[in-house]
Amino acid sequence: MLLACAATIAVRRVLRRPPSRASVLLSVVAAWLAAYVLWGFAGGLAERYGLLDVYDGWIFGLLAVAGGFWQYRTQLRDGRERALAVFVAVQLLWLLVIIVRNSS
Repeated sequence: MLLACAATIAVRRVLRRPPSRASVLLSVVAAWLAAYVLWGFAGGLAERYGLLDVYDGWIFGLLAVAGGFWQYRTQLRDGRERALAVFVAVQLLWLLVIIVRNSS
């Protein structure tokens, strides 16, 4: 699925056409899936080795669904740069949630 997304995006860029809705959706899903895996790995390790008291990955899952929807709508409306700003903002919000939940 990710290879098909990359191929579709590459072909449309070569033809100098804007990305299709399907390729935008797939790229957003791939980014959030990667973020979920990386945050889960880092949070699990940090919790296992005592750096965090609690890490609830399911909360990030809910945040990722909402953030992914917001990013997708933003990319269709305002372009890729604004959508990437949404992606980074939600990641920073998650970091803030982790800090607040573990500050004791």
